[in-house]
Amino acid sequence: MDVVVEVGGWEHECCGSAVERDDVVTFDCVRHVEPDGRVRLVESHHDLGAGERVHGRVSDIHVVGDGGSIRPILRVPSGSALRGFDPEDDGHLQDPWTGEVITSDSAGFLVTVRTGR
Repeated sequence: MDVVVEVGGWEHECCGSAVERDDVVTFDCVRHVEPDGRVRLVESHHDLGAGERVHGRVSDIHVVGDGGSIRPILRVPSGSALRGFDPEDDGHLQDPWTGEVITSDSAGFLVTVRTGR
């Protein structure tokens, strides 16, 4: 089963690790139920009501742009790289098939995890 986890914002920028396609990951998530019944899982590093754990292999990653548009990317840089504090990673986003550098001001990402359920 594929589960989409929202990664980003201040929690990821604070202490989030890099996430790449095909990585095996475990996310602690806060579950949000929207008024329309849609369920969102948001990564949490600070025990802010995290009650759902998602474990599996990353099958897809998208950056979320203005207006909710999405674009596939190769990896989510670590939070320190996104803030410019990682000497080994400049935090750039990259197209997964062409290697083209993608310019985005967004710090929001959608990570699809294949859970095996």
